[in-house]
Amino acid sequence: MHDKANLIPANWQTRLPNDSSPFYSLPTFVVRKGNPKNIKDWDDLVKDGVQVVFPNPKTSGNGRYTYLGATAYALSKFGGDKAKARDFAKKLFANVPVFDTGGRAASTTFVNRGIGDVLVTFESEAPYGIRKEAGDDKIDVVTPSVSFLAEFPVSVVDKVVDARNSRSIATAYLEFLYTSAGQDLIARNFYRVRDAKVAQNTPLSSQL
Repeated sequence: MHDKANLIPANWQTRLPNDSSPFYSLPTFVVRKGNPKNIKDWDDLVKDGVQVVFPNPKTSGNGRYTYLGATAYALSKFGGDKAKARDFAKKLFANVPVFDTGGRAASTTFVNRGIGDVLVTFESEAPYGIRKEAGDDKIDVVTPSVSFLAEFPVSVVDKVVDARNSRSIATAYLEFLYTSAGQDLIARNFYRVRDAKVAQNTPLSSQL
């Protein structure tokens, strides 16, 4: 395993804006068409009779962000009471019929195997990848009132670009991600972007 400290400097997050994170996403809910269980927020995911699908937090970043999103909601709901937040998370986990190892497997469980009433996944996956797989007539997307920021940081890997003499082109690519054109391209692929003007016209505003 490579030592990250030998590949990039400790201050790598300061080299680009927004802690070197040009875009981000959030956990959101994918439900069956018509939302038959009337799922609107995290509270609905802990109700009796509701099956929730998301990957195992021990093996999946997607699953960890789901846990963090639910916990953030519970802490807000219960005024920061950690014991009640833990109890909320336990109720959520009890409603999961199967813990897949990753996000793709969880999507397959929900879409192709027909298991669950709601799939929790990254917002960026819902409108394109899952709708394309399931069909527009099979699912709806619900955005919860509270979620958890999932950033996608970028960095030039110094040891690699120096060895390949590619620092200038690698840096130019990362800087492009912050331009209006780059932000527009990212937004069109259903990620949330940092540029406020581009964000106003993001497909998320009409798709979710």
